[in-house]
Amino acid sequence: MGPVFVLALLAFMPVTLCAQRQASLGIGPGIVRYSGGSSFSALTLSPAAQRLSASTYLGAGGAVSLLERGVWASQGRADIWAAFPVQTGGIRPALSATISASTRSDGVAAGSGVALIEAVRNNVALGVGAATGVIQQEPGVGALRLRGRAWWQLQAAPAQLSLTTEATRFLGAWYTDVVGGVTFDGARTVGSLWLSGRLSKTYGSTGAASMTLQYFLTPSVAVEASGGNYLRDPFQGLPLAGFVAGGIRVFASRRAGMVRTAPVQPALQPLVAAHRDGDTIVVRFRMPAARSVAIAGSWNAWTPAPLRALGDNVWEGALRLGPGTYYFNLVVDGGEWVVPGGVATISDGMGGLIAVLNVL
Repeated sequence: MGPVFVLALLAFMPVTLCAQRQASLGIGPGIVRYSGGSSFSALTLSPAAQRLSASTYLGAGGAVSLLERGVWASQGRADIWAAFPVQTGGIRPALSATISASTRSDGVAAGSGVALIEAVRNNVALGVGAATGVIQQEPGVGALRLRGRAWWQLQAAPAQLSLTTEATRFLGAWYTDVVGGVTFDGARTVGSLWLSGRLSKTYGSTGAASMTLQYFLTPSVAVEASGGNYLRDPFQGLPLAGFVAGGIRVFASRRAGMVRTAPVQPALQPLVAAHRDGDTIVVRFRMPAARSVAIAGSWNAWTPAPLRALGDNVWEGALRLGPGTYYFNLVVDGGEWVVPGGVATISDGMGGLIAVLNVL
């Protein structure tokens, strides 16, 4: 497939954690090296869009690359994850699905899909489902897939750890993929590091590692780079390959945490912190005429978490935080990122301000 994969990987970086909705377009060169040779793209266009809430994630992205000798290659991918509102014994069912496709103007087209039902509890999910794939002029294949995954948000640091294990019954034999990674979502820098391995007596064991990095020049423009290798995809017939790429990505909306102005000013001193049990504190804000208020900060990778309406324009949230200094903004009515008045602030490095929360 060549560099068509490269900016597509960047399109799904954890920058999605910083906003409930986001769309972007990346452009840049890349090169992919595999056992049969290499493929260079002087131009790759990579659009992406995501929508994130507490119970759903929708993501779509792709890449179109101009390769040597005027060959065009493309790839697309769509992801959905949705948790059902019903809980039994603290376990919440969820649905996860992925559809991807690839093609070249001088070759064949291929596609694959995965659908699983998961049971989620306390940052751990176990799932079972099916994977399928089809290559042009070849019969399709199907496989049973089992998946277990877990993730941990580091307190007082904008980073998250994750570990995923997938066992797939492919053409009468099993192979198991183990993927571990860390994502970092700072004020201007977003990055991720992934290590993966495939274990199989029948198909052989291999490993891969990749790294991605974005640096925001402005709240809407970032330079990005990636490198490493990825495992073979048996469902689309794509080989084990290494890659290096770079580019520029332009976002439709400004990055969270880099707010320049405070369009909404609370009438009263907004922040009241009270300790409860252990590391839990309570924050309250007065937001006249607000229909919804959420808080996003350095402790949760700037993911907006809804606050509870108490009446009389007061909104409350319980945060489990240890002693330290944290940074945050409010999201009012699902759109405006607000620096609340009456709270200590620091510069976000882009000419704006972010609020400070000290936990003793």
